[in-house]
Amino acid sequence: MGIAADIILLLLTAFFCGLLMQRLRQPLILGYILAGVILGPHTGGLTITEVHDIELLAEIGVALLLFALGLEFSHNDLKPVKFVALMGTPLQIALTVGLGIGIGRMMGWDLKTSIWFGALISLSSTMVILKTLMNQGWLGTLSSKVMIGMLIVQDLAVVPMLILLPLMNEPAAGLVSLGQAAIKAILFLIGMFVLGAKLLPWLMRHIAKLGSRELFLLAIIALGLGIGYATYLVGLSFAFGAFIAGMVLNESDYGHQALSDIIPLRDVFGLLFFASVGMLLDPIFFLHHVDTILLLVLLISLGKGCIFACISWLFRYGNVIPVAVGLGLFQVGEFSFVLARIGLATNSITADLYNLVLTTAVMTMILTPIVSAQTARLYALKKRWFQKEPLDSINFPDKGFQRHVIIAGGGRLGMQIATCLHRLAVPFVIVELDQRRIEQAKNAGYPVVYGDASHEVVLEAAATTTAILLVVTIPGLVESRAIVTRAQQLNRGIEVIARISDLDFLDIFNELNVTDLVYPELEAGLEMTRQALLALHIPITEIQRQTETLRQEYLTSRINRSKPYRILSQFRAAEQQFDLEWVAITPDSSLVDCSIGESEIRTKTGASVVGVLRDGQLEPNPVPHYRFREKDLVAIIGSDEARAAFQSRFLPSEQSS
Repeated sequence: MGIAADIILLLLTAFFCGLLMQRLRQPLILGYILAGVILGPHTGGLTITEVHDIELLAEIGVALLLFALGLEFSHNDLKPVKFVALMGTPLQIALTVGLGIGIGRMMGWDLKTSIWFGALISLSSTMVILKTLMNQGWLGTLSSKVMIGMLIVQDLAVVPMLILLPLMNEPAAGLVSLGQAAIKAILFLIGMFVLGAKLLPWLMRHIAKLGSRELFLLAIIALGLGIGYATYLVGLSFAFGAFIAGMVLNESDYGHQALSDIIPLRDVFGLLFFASVGMLLDPIFFLHHVDTILLLVLLISLGKGCIFACISWLFRYGNVIPVAVGLGLFQVGEFSFVLARIGLATNSITADLYNLVLTTAVMTMILTPIVSAQTARLYALKKRWFQKEPLDSINFPDKGFQRHVIIAGGGRLGMQIATCLHRLAVPFVIVELDQRRIEQAKNAGYPVVYGDASHEVVLEAAATTTAILLVVTIPGLVESRAIVTRAQQLNRGIEVIARISDLDFLDIFNELNVTDLVYPELEAGLEMTRQALLALHIPITEIQRQTETLRQEYLTSRINRSKPYRILSQFRAAEQQFDLEWVAITPDSSLVDCSIGESEIRTKTGASVVGVLRDGQLEPNPVPHYRFREKDLVAIIGSDEARAAFQSRFLPSEQSS
């Protein structure tokens, strides 16, 4: 079966390796790399026969990942990091090349080999860091934008490196080729952002009108890979072209749908990329050179990490960002493989150096998810050593906070809560990591702290010790439990309302003495049940009775409810006993243009008017001089006899019908 058998074997092995990593609480990409090592040409046993074909498919994975990234990030998202990307990245590359030259001279290599080594290690892995950020939930934060901005410029820098490095002995020819590449890149960018910004949305609009989901998906793939291939034909990066195509398409109305459709395909081809990385690892070569490889991994990781962290700090990024960038971008990237092949083909580097760089790069990629996951721990340690560094806090009152609400998570739920509290003049502060949400809160004038609410230093900045309520809108169990635990350590009297994503976690939250839990899926299900029963013309009292029974069955028996919640539940149950009924005021009703007081409804019928719905607006508990109009929906409560008397006296058409 050729490559088909290889892909099937690779998918099965990757599945079981990924399952193993999931059990070990490690990133899935480590399982994919392990699958590549197991099936690679250097380990014996079951072996992939068409390794080169798998590597070619892996290039599609890189392009799809960057295309999807472009669909998520518009050029406006990258504006906050343009200076560190455009000026900091060339500085980082130069410093890392200098680091490589120093390591090379220490290893006894000549200057030319050392320069090549420095260039090879100067690039970081876009594929690995993006997948790591996605798995860790950091994509969209300011630190992730800094990393992505620098990675994009690194990918652009591959083109001049491919031209200049093989021609170090012919600088004139190299400069001519470099100038041609720069002109091509500028023309491509102008064409995409000027013509493509109008053409691509127009094309997607017409395809969407056809109503075929398959054609829409094919159009997305064709645009992303087709534009990437076009850039490859003119001598630029295939992945870079796909990324720009995604950014342009993101500005249209179809960006979100395109992203949701492309994600499964991106993940499958991404698996092939990580497996192809594992196939490059030769265990025999590793064992023979283990001392040298481990030394290079240590020197490169520490050196690059410090360079990235220092550059972030130099461009005035504080708090957790230098730590996150340093621990995220220390690895050697996939484009180094391309550069290394060029160096080997032009006899610029030896086969031993090629294998050494390859193995070192794979090792650093494997370490990336593990090392990057230590960001929170190292940041907490850094805060202990450098207490003077303030956390980013926006729109804070001069007098600080007293008896306020802390909202952990500034997403849709958090912003809805904040809006309501703001209208009621209740003091609150939002704690958020996502820079986009930070900007939304800032523009709304809401006080916000940039940081992870599970960290003690962040909760201290939000004045947890003087807060009266913590609202956790984050759905993840691990993050929510950490936030609640840290907050209760700082303030034992704080009340907590938390969002729960699975009913199986109820016992865990009960142990934390959470005041109340909200299960969004249950609330959505109850509302859909309510709407369905209304469409079936089920009486409102029966709808209330059924939905409240469902609520009680799901939650009340499982959660230790606070007294206020129990009172609220009793109010809901009491509604069923009032026999509330909605009636419409007909044109021939004697209530038209008559006030509640003039009609003497309660005196004559025994029923009471508790609400009027007019033009979509509810008037609760209307005053006696409130006048009825034709087509008003009136809520009345009372016994069956009282409600029947109301309809008989004031709605004669109802009686006749």
